[in-house]
Amino acid sequence: MPINITMPALSPTMEEGNLSKWLVKEGDKVSPGDVIAEIETDKATMEVEAVDEGTVAKLVVPAGTEGVKVNALIAVLAAEGEDASAAAKSGGDAAPAKAEPPKAETSKTETPTSPSDGGGRAAGEPTAAPPTPAGRPADPPHKGEGEGRTFASPLARRIAKEAGVDVSAVTGTGPHGRVVRADVDAAIAGGGAKAAPAAKAPAGAPAAAPAPVKAMSDDQVLRLFEEGSYELVPHDNMRKTIAGRLVEAKTTIPHFYLTLDCELDALLSLRTQLNAAAPVKKTDKGEAPAYKLSVNDMVIKAMAMALKAVPDANASWTESAMVKHRHADVGVAVSIPGGLITPIIRKADEKTLSVISNEMKDLASRARSRKLKPEEYQGGTTAVSNLGMFGIKDFAAVINPPHATILAVGAGEERAVVKNGEIRIATVMSVTLSTDHRAVDGALGAELLVAFKKLIENPMGMLV
Repeated sequence: MPINITMPALSPTMEEGNLSKWLVKEGDKVSPGDVIAEIETDKATMEVEAVDEGTVAKLVVPAGTEGVKVNALIAVLAAEGEDASAAAKSGGDAAPAKAEPPKAETSKTETPTSPSDGGGRAAGEPTAAPPTPAGRPADPPHKGEGEGRTFASPLARRIAKEAGVDVSAVTGTGPHGRVVRADVDAAIAGGGAKAAPAAKAPAGAPAAAPAPVKAMSDDQVLRLFEEGSYELVPHDNMRKTIAGRLVEAKTTIPHFYLTLDCELDALLSLRTQLNAAAPVKKTDKGEAPAYKLSVNDMVIKAMAMALKAVPDANASWTESAMVKHRHADVGVAVSIPGGLITPIIRKADEKTLSVISNEMKDLASRARSRKLKPEEYQGGTTAVSNLGMFGIKDFAAVINPPHATILAVGAGEERAVVKNGEIRIATVMSVTLSTDHRAVDGALGAELLVAFKKLIENPMGMLV
């Protein structure tokens, strides 16, 4: 019988992707492990491998199609000995609808992946649903697991609440039965699944809180500007993801900020010595030093070691428990065309400065070409966002769930400092630590930042 190939979930939080390229054509024979297509997610372009053996009977979704939902049919294979034309007819016979172009409703972003602020964010929100391999039939939709709980995206819940729709009565069509915005919109249009009217409050009860002010709609925004004085640039998946995760981060995490100034002169001197001592290696372009340390490489190492010195701050908040991490996995903000991504230096506390430097250069290069794997930018225990190269003195970064901290790094600049009653010139860098106050309170955050400052101002401690 025909084998349906569906849109795979290439990361735990992926809901849709762009089918950028087919690497096979109808009539080609494929075997398990053969690369058959390239799928573009919000953060990367990834190759999809065949799981089953057969002949490509029908390419249901054309190359270049955007917004293909996870588990949607994209191709049909004819099994061994099966007629390809017959398989094409008996397999899925309709391509999934192409996602509608965005209508610039920035207040209604749905994709729940990685947030970003001025210093960048990355994905990392865990879910219970594993990815669905290409070529395997999708699991049937269900209402979720665990005591009747309904799984729904934050946007779907908000729209349902505003419309008086009972989200638990809506059938989900998202990955593994998750209720998404389209499901709620359909329920509203059909006039069904209305929530029961709220009971009247008893006399003397406190008045209900006023309804939150809604964001301006697209039409309301555009009416403020003269027609023809602007152009509309539809949001791509990355911008929608960043917007959604930023709203989630700022509205669900109680941010707390701590700022310190760190003197850099000792660190800059050590960096110069270490770079001068780098051994020379042969490359395709001739001889080159084995490493070239940057200030940011040393900041990454210092942050990782500070978390190991203050282990209670190396944590993530969940509603049921505090997640205490055994390693310091440091995400580093990297600006890429159209957005930001945060590749992660795993176990940075255990790696030498030269290893961190070379690994960071490789991750940043592949991030800019969107060739990172999800495991290279999802997760982590903290993040570093450095805007010093732009001359920014200081700023506050937005925490990237599930992290409890993020360090915003400003420019190193010469400033007048007072030492022993005398004014001297020193190279000073301001850093601001944003903390999730549920997991890292003020005193604990201060202890972490002091440990970081000590390593920056006494950098020899990072070499032992």
